[in-house]
Amino acid sequence: MGVTVLMNAGPWLPVPPNGYGGIENIVATLVPELRKRGVRVVLATVGTSTLPVDEQVSLFPDGQFEHLLKPYNRVSGIAPAHLHRVLAELRARDDIDLVHDHVEVIGLSTLAAAGVPALHTLHWDLAKNRDFYATVDLGPRQFVNGVSADQLRAAPPSLLRHSLGHVHLATPLADTAASRTLPAKAEHVVVLGRVTRCKGQHIAVRVARELGWPLILAGPVGPFHTPEDLERAPATDPAVRSNPDVRYWCDEVAPHVDGRRVSWLGTVHGRERERLLATATAALFPITWAEPGGTAVVEALALGCPVVGFRRGCLPELLDHGRTGLLAEPDDETDLLEQLVGSKRIDPAECAREAVRRFRPGTMADRYLELYRHVLGAS
Repeated sequence: MGVTVLMNAGPWLPVPPNGYGGIENIVATLVPELRKRGVRVVLATVGTSTLPVDEQVSLFPDGQFEHLLKPYNRVSGIAPAHLHRVLAELRARDDIDLVHDHVEVIGLSTLAAAGVPALHTLHWDLAKNRDFYATVDLGPRQFVNGVSADQLRAAPPSLLRHSLGHVHLATPLADTAASRTLPAKAEHVVVLGRVTRCKGQHIAVRVARELGWPLILAGPVGPFHTPEDLERAPATDPAVRSNPDVRYWCDEVAPHVDGRRVSWLGTVHGRERERLLATATAALFPITWAEPGGTAVVEALALGCPVVGFRRGCLPELLDHGRTGLLAEPDDETDLLEQLVGSKRIDPAECAREAVRRFRPGTMADRYLELYRHVLGAS
């Protein structure tokens, strides 16, 4: 497909990210497959991004993620400044056929006002900014897609009129899942992802302690990617005092972390992340919200790690209950505990085969090419 796409990854993290970064990991997964299929990609990102592309556009030299949870009046200009740079690039050239945008709210609103052909991927909970999504005025050249069917069920009619359906997320790990030798399972259970209330680490602690199974938490706490970073931060630091994820960690999770029954590794990536998942008895997702996409779920499956979680959000779409994972009734911790016990009966090789069948990067790229053709045909 001989088109040029401006892929707007946003100003928060480099592509690929150094560990945590769900959206940036998805962009890093999608772009190489698009380029294999003849798409020229201009990546709008930050200066430290290393993903091979045809061209790169950036305003900020490095990711701005550490500012994301600061008071509104200190952070509100970051995303608009990045989008202003994107618009300047679009005005300066005539060879970009469409924009594929991944920046929450401000990306969609800016591109709608500009009237350029655009596909905006919705990566988040649509209830969070419902006033915006219910009233945004999209023109005939702007379209959206979700990352799960469940996510789009919460979309208001005004947004659904411009929806092209959903595209499940993918992982590069799925390309080699069928040929990878699966290691022996250890006894630990892992919760992979940002430490925040909606991910349910406080529930995971209670369930794992009840079973007596070692629990490993892997992911950042607010802007802190390692235990050492958090320990060094002074108590008067605004990142500690006012960050809701740090407060959640300090109040509800950290008191149970002893380095033996419950451990926190911070952000993990690369081979360490793969080993952690591949050797885990299960990946636990005690989510308290309707998770839209589930990148960590598909990564776990690709590494032969059964998934156990609450039956909400995208999890029922990504898992085959009893074959690749087990789903408990929402908020029923007794049921979650029983399902976790049953996870030892799930065949890790079947999880890997499912990842190959459904979650390969090429599968995701082919679906996006279909959506690009729709956008261009409507333009």
